[in-house]
Amino acid sequence: MTAGQLAAELEVSPRTVLRDIEALSAAGIPVYAIRGSLGGFELLQGFRSALPAAATGPVRSPGPPGPNVQRARVRLSPRGRRLAALLGRPPGIRVRRSPHVIPGREDWVEAWLRVESADLAVLDILALGAEAELIHPPELRTAVREAATRIAARHTGPATGPPADAGDGAGGNR
Repeated sequence: MTAGQLAAELEVSPRTVLRDIEALSAAGIPVYAIRGSLGGFELLQGFRSALPAAATGPVRSPGPPGPNVQRARVRLSPRGRRLAALLGRPPGIRVRRSPHVIPGREDWVEAWLRVESADLAVLDILALGAEAELIHPPELRTAVREAATRIAARHTGPATGPPADAGDGAGGNR
């Protein structure tokens, strides 16, 4: 895809796309530019990542859902859309223009995603942090809230375990 096509899809500027492509390259992702009128950006063919979302294999065609597949509706901030695109998760997300405008979040969009595993869907939404809000179904929204609550509880108060070594780069005396 060209920078212009990516920018239009993600609703960002072409300059943002170029910065993100540069960041991906700097992170070791083999993305490269193809010059010419049919050019654009591509990943090196056969590239596999250790990231769980990127290692899921080829994208399946969105056929009819199986008996255990449901759909979930989420709201995404502009940054959340970029994160979802860069992370490749949640897989198969479909952004839709929404007539529901939330005051203070006019630039957020709604999206649908297929949920084959509630546990994986919770992880996918949590990966987007505060840039995503799961709206429906209620039981999945509850699962995301409970997981976020467990994370928040784990990060309240002082850290447990041995103190960080001063030489590990984690903030020792200088």
